[in-house]
Amino acid sequence: MRAPTSWLALPLVLLATGAVAQSAPPPPQLEKIEEVDNPVTVTSKPSPETRIVEKREGGRVTEAKVKSGKSTYTVKPNTPAGSALPGDAAGSANRGPQWTVLEFDILSKKKKRSAEEADKEDGPPPPPPPAQPAAPATK
Repeated sequence: MRAPTSWLALPLVLLATGAVAQSAPPPPQLEKIEEVDNPVTVTSKPSPETRIVEKREGGRVTEAKVKSGKSTYTVKPNTPAGSALPGDAAGSANRGPQWTVLEFDILSKKKKRSAEEADKEDGPPPPPPPAQPAAPATK
């Protein structure tokens, strides 16, 4: 039986690829970089104060007001209307937070005005009214 010619050519191909691999130039020499002893310091921003105020009714949390840094929002539980169950089409599964955008303190102006008036009242007493001549007594 005669061996297929591909089996005879295989050793020749392997020898040729080995010779090409050996004749490749060596990799260039790498330069050594000096190590610098500078410590890396990372300073993080101070975490903002987070304040949570919860309102409860009968042991259940009905509202939570969260103040984190400059932002304030209110989270309320999802209570479906009527007989809808959570997950039904009528009862939504999630309820998003209510962000407080702007707050106006109308009473602060009134308090400021009353404080200014109190400062004015604390000033020196007004001068006494001029004496009026006594009217003659009639009998």
